[in-house]
Amino acid sequence: MQDKPKQQDSQADKQQGGLTYQGAGVNIDAGEALVERIKPAAARTARPGSSPDLGGFGGLFDLQAAGLKDPVLVAATDGVGTKLEIARAAGLYRGLGIDLVAMCANDILAQGAMPLFFLDYYATGQLDIDQAAEIVAGIADGCEAAGCALIGGETAEMPGVYPKGGFDLAGFCVGAAERGQLLSRNLPQAGDRILALPSFGIHANGFSLVRRIVERSALDWHDPAPFDQSRQLAESLLTPTRIYSRALAAALATGGLHGMAHITGGGLIENPPRVHGQALAMRLDMAARPLPELFCWLEKTGGLDRQELARTFNCGIGALLVVGADQAEEMLARLAEAGEDAFEIGQMEPRSGAAVILDNWFQD
Repeated sequence: MQDKPKQQDSQADKQQGGLTYQGAGVNIDAGEALVERIKPAAARTARPGSSPDLGGFGGLFDLQAAGLKDPVLVAATDGVGTKLEIARAAGLYRGLGIDLVAMCANDILAQGAMPLFFLDYYATGQLDIDQAAEIVAGIADGCEAAGCALIGGETAEMPGVYPKGGFDLAGFCVGAAERGQLLSRNLPQAGDRILALPSFGIHANGFSLVRRIVERSALDWHDPAPFDQSRQLAESLLTPTRIYSRALAAALATGGLHGMAHITGGGLIENPPRVHGQALAMRLDMAARPLPELFCWLEKTGGLDRQELARTFNCGIGALLVVGADQAEEMLARLAEAGEDAFEIGQMEPRSGAAVILDNWFQD
């Protein structure tokens, strides 16, 4: 019988000894330490239906315990994009966790569903436990605001894929509504009124352009923001995305809600048509509220035309609600009672051209 070939150790291996996973750049002990450190953050997001345990092979959620009888599940996934680079430059990470939850949870809300549970994915070249714990604490903040449970996640240490200090985030959210209660594109109709929910700033879209504008301005991230002298530029730009769970709950309780548009990438041009049929157009009066100073600064410093501004950024409007004409006033009152600063901005009409008409926008 032929002998198996003997494994020949290189001279370098003989001198250096056996290899280890940690020597290759992956620290399992650090990963386990992170899991223990973030357990309290996950625990404070508990809600009916969720399991408090982390560290298993999967997260559990009991729909019946959550009070759902005949649910339809809605799932969404998203990231934070190049906003990460500003956070890294400034060393400010907690708001990124809120952004991550918000970008997913708000998409769930736009279907007329409520978020139930969330999972995160954090990938990095070398695990920084303090940084990761701060991000997960922000994720827990976002889950509390959204009303969903953080039931698990994944931390991936990948040396060679990410540069030193580099990392990325992704989030996964599942929500539900009782069958027959989801919003759909056939609900909006001509004559419906449009209510706007303000944003908290840029939220988490358009930051590749924002970074170019900051380069053009020659400002440092730690300089006072030209549009908010009370805060540093990076801190102001990193204001977390607003989560609209409370607003949607109030709107659904009022009745007459026909659609909700989450204003993300594509801004006020691309997102509104996602909630209504092709026979309709959304007419928005952009003079209903002044353009926030942040967006005025981006427009002026970047030399942006108004079409580019509206297609890239939310321009101070984080979400739009399509409401039956006879219920809009009650909806505004209910939203105000819930602490929402909603305002009327337009109406639905038969479409004869563009899907979105921005009045009082393009003229000087």
